[in-house]
Amino acid sequence: MKVLIAGAGIGGLATALALHAKGVDCEVHELVSELRPLGVGINLLPHAVKVLTGLRIADRLDAVAIRTQELVYFNKHGQEIWREPRGLAAGYNWPQFSIHRGELQMILLGAVRERLGEARLHFGRRVVAVEETAGGRVRALFAGVDGADLGWREADLLIAADGIHSAVRAQLVPGEGAPKWNGAILWRAVTEDWAPFLTGRSMIMAGHQNQKFVCYPISRAAHERGRARLNWIAELRVDPSTPWRREDWNRPGKLEEFLPRFESWRFDWLDVPALIRGATGSYEFPMVDRDPLDRWSWGPVTLLGDAAHPMYPIGSNGASQAILDAAALARAIAANGTASSALQAYEAERRPPTSAIVLANRGNGPEQVMQLAEERAPAGFARIDDVVPRVELETIAAHYKRVAGFDPATLNATPA
Repeated sequence: MKVLIAGAGIGGLATALALHAKGVDCEVHELVSELRPLGVGINLLPHAVKVLTGLRIADRLDAVAIRTQELVYFNKHGQEIWREPRGLAAGYNWPQFSIHRGELQMILLGAVRERLGEARLHFGRRVVAVEETAGGRVRALFAGVDGADLGWREADLLIAADGIHSAVRAQLVPGEGAPKWNGAILWRAVTEDWAPFLTGRSMIMAGHQNQKFVCYPISRAAHERGRARLNWIAELRVDPSTPWRREDWNRPGKLEEFLPRFESWRFDWLDVPALIRGATGSYEFPMVDRDPLDRWSWGPVTLLGDAAHPMYPIGSNGASQAILDAAALARAIAANGTASSALQAYEAERRPPTSAIVLANRGNGPEQVMQLAEERAPAGFARIDDVVPRVELETIAAHYKRVAGFDPATLNATPA
């Protein structure tokens, strides 16, 4: 059996490791000529860390990442709305990790190199066309970074993990068009060597759906020195019909376009404008997703991760869901071989829950507690219970965990 994986992002590399663990021969093809530790911070939820523990990656993550202790929501005045423990502190059998995306990708890449060998990694090549052979296999046409024709390659299956702008998805779902923008712009950055806040392992979100600030530490080494490497996201929403630079997905940010809106956000637990100024630079991302599909597989070709279910970065789910995809697909292939039943089993397990998360995130997911506080008490409050009763907060938090698949009791009870 031979499997081709298009894309060496988190989903593609995790899939390679999961397939290798099941004894499936696979190789990875990546557009860029060299992977570098780029990006900003991300979170890995306990259900994804459970998978990575099974793949013998968790210890490597633990050496560099922060074990997130709590998640706290605040209003725009810095008043606490809701606080909940996370990871081990919440009773999970696995931690929640906050980590720099580049470090996570390099750890996964290192493991792929060790276990599959360098010969199974191909850089500077992208899939430009796929077709099913008469015998039910797949042929993929590759091109170089410069557009040079690199010829066809044949395999039993092709897994498209080539991101939100997936070339494979574009061929399989013609006419879908660009990702959908909801009017929100994210400015993301990392500020080095900062003073820790709250517990030192806290993740915070402040504001409401039209203006929000997210911040959390991502470095164990900095934490052990009594300092913090802080990942932050400043978010503003405009009318989606307003002209914006929607065609650019990784553009350097301009402070003058967002910092003035956060100048007054100086809380007794965090000075937001000072933190923003402390970063060497930021990157601007439109908040985009795509509508859920009614299928991911066409013959011997299937989608995975952001190619299958791109979602708004709400609830810390993007990378985690791609890792869950990898585990489910590897199990399905190990149990069913290359038969169509393998991809059917994979879709049956993963497509319904990820579609539900995409739609839940469009409704603000668990972050709707901030919007409720804004709508009901825009000038602030003396007691949050008078604005949003605790039972309502608890219900929102628990519901999202069930939708996203990390309800603690259920997750802890399922086999590894």
